[in-house]
Amino acid sequence: MALPVRRTSTTPTTWRPYRGFEDIYSEFDRLVQSLVSAPGGDGAWLPAADVSETDAAYIVEIELPGVHREDVDVELDGNELVVTGEVKEKKREGLLRRRTRRVGNFEYRVTLPGDFRPDDVEASLAHGVLTIQVPKAQTTKHSKIEVSESSSK
Repeated sequence: MALPVRRTSTTPTTWRPYRGFEDIYSEFDRLVQSLVSAPGGDGAWLPAADVSETDAAYIVEIELPGVHREDVDVELDGNELVVTGEVKEKKREGLLRRRTRRVGNFEYRVTLPGDFRPDDVEASLAHGVLTIQVPKAQTTKHSKIEVSESSSK
């Protein structure tokens, strides 16, 4: 026995097999944001960053897409580098359906090992990446000392 086919004049909706995963991701992100904004914190989020070390300097690269240089503060507090600022929400026309980019205040802190020259620190913002170079203090350079043969009498 065949079942009757029901035909509708409306256009069928698009099948989205990963819709459930998108919803779970959104809820997880919201949970993480609520934990980051928990009491004791000021609600600032943590941007992605890399810290590397060369022979001459420590280099910190922080991803800050859409941020203007006047919206970023870079400070040294002892051996701790502190970067704070704000990603401002853009004014848009129409109804925002989904947001995955973060807006609001951010804060990044890292403690740098060793000695460095705080007066020579340089920071630049290009292509959405803040690059901070913290030159190391001049230390004694490694040199090899050759041992000579002594004549003993």
